[in-house]
Amino acid sequence: MMKRVGAVVAATIFLGACTTDPYTGEQKVSNTAGGAALGAGLGALAGLAVGGSKNAQRNAVLIGAGIGALTGGAVGNYMDRQEAELRAQLQGTGVSVTRSGDQIILNMPSNITFATDQDSVKAGFYPTLNSVALVIKKFNQTTVDVYGHTDAQGSDSYNYDLSQRRALAVADYLSSQGIDSRRFAVTGFGESRPIASNNTEDGRAQNRRVEIQLSPLTEG
Repeated sequence: MMKRVGAVVAATIFLGACTTDPYTGEQKVSNTAGGAALGAGLGALAGLAVGGSKNAQRNAVLIGAGIGALTGGAVGNYMDRQEAELRAQLQGTGVSVTRSGDQIILNMPSNITFATDQDSVKAGFYPTLNSVALVIKKFNQTTVDVYGHTDAQGSDSYNYDLSQRRALAVADYLSSQGIDSRRFAVTGFGESRPIASNNTEDGRAQNRRVEIQLSPLTEG
């Protein structure tokens, strides 16, 4: 029961940070609510994204809500179809699609997603996120982990906070497209997980990114 409560609390915190822009009608994270989520609340979201119990917590909530779990050979086929649709939707957008076993990783470089040192998604990137949302919404037996990463410039604490806010901004936008927020978990890693050298500009550009990891909903 405690595991299920933890997942529900995370989803509640996430939704509590969302507001609606009175001019555009778009949902976004308010400065006040977003700060609260990143302070007292995001720890719960981050907790779901770290450790072996994360999938069991979230999956139990989703299965309890009536979303069927995938089993056996159905898992691979399901992820194959989802991968194919994502590749078709994201071709030429700058977002890479990588398959790792039964997981799909979308790598979104920060230069096409955010302005320098900002945590608001660029308006020009909305169509790409809309394409991602269409596929994620269709394949509803998928859990969604959103990871934020930075380069090594600046302080550790600043980079960690920025990575969390950026990951939350992406998850918030996707959730606003009609995707069940209980499917999401958000984690900021700051500069701790580079994929290239931080000694060159090209390497730092690669390290500044948001990743979306898509995993099949299973009972395990």
